[in-house]
Amino acid sequence: MNGIINIYKEAGYTSFDVVAKMRGILKTRKIGHTGTLDPAATGVLPVCVGNATRAVEFLADHDKEYVAELLLGITTDTLDTTGQVLATSPVSCDESEVIKAVLSFLGISEQIPPMYSAVKVDGKRLYELARAGKEVERKPRTIKISEIEVLSVCLPVVRFRVVCSKGTYIRSLCQDIGEKLGCGGCMQSLERTRVGGFSKETAVTLEELERHRDAGTLDQVVLGVDQVFSSLTAERLREEFSRIADNGNKLKPDMLVQSRKFDEGEKVRLYRWDGFFYGIYVFRAQDNVLKPVKLFLA
Repeated sequence: MNGIINIYKEAGYTSFDVVAKMRGILKTRKIGHTGTLDPAATGVLPVCVGNATRAVEFLADHDKEYVAELLLGITTDTLDTTGQVLATSPVSCDESEVIKAVLSFLGISEQIPPMYSAVKVDGKRLYELARAGKEVERKPRTIKISEIEVLSVCLPVVRFRVVCSKGTYIRSLCQDIGEKLGCGGCMQSLERTRVGGFSKETAVTLEELERHRDAGTLDQVVLGVDQVFSSLTAERLREEFSRIADNGNKLKPDMLVQSRKFDEGEKVRLYRWDGFFYGIYVFRAQDNVLKPVKLFLA
């Protein structure tokens, strides 16, 4: 089996739990998830199966959409309500101040990863160091918040939606908003509603996946790996040049069904004449060739 399954992760499971359960359900070892979700968080977790695991790195780069609840007035060691309370403060801000503070995080900024995260420092996961009672200096990382909106304010709880880049921690964002308002804050709940083109509406739970397996309808939920690259232009190879591509070689633009001019560095999705997906190619003007970037031949 090769493809991507859009899983809706339920609360209580780690991302690794999901992978382990799917190995049992699908009877295969070659499975990888794209972008960790905290155990208490819910939502979209695209999982790659078979040769689609080669696309994990590309899926991880896609933007993500979340709906989060921020609890103002409480600061914890994990930056969410599962952690130990470090401080409490009265919440004296009003709704307009809350909205202004939340919207101020739109755009590019620097964010420090939380200690309770999977980021590695000197070969150790930060959460491992945190559980050992150690805190280390973390370098800030550049993140981009392309959309952010307040959905509701019922103080001390603020519900908001955010679309952000790879590497953004919503727990840290909640803490930063709380600090900006002068009362502190932590994340109360989190749902990931989208990863790239994979949305909550089309996701299936592990229980639903099992039902599809038992009914023999897995093909209804296993998506083609080419969907990861849907933003790239699709090109089709002429039948007489199939053997060249089958062997993973570079291609000339005039080998395509519709030959055209390409820009240097332009990436495309390449399909065989009969619709089989080869992979991603990039154009190199110096040699006038389309060079393989990532292939899914077997």
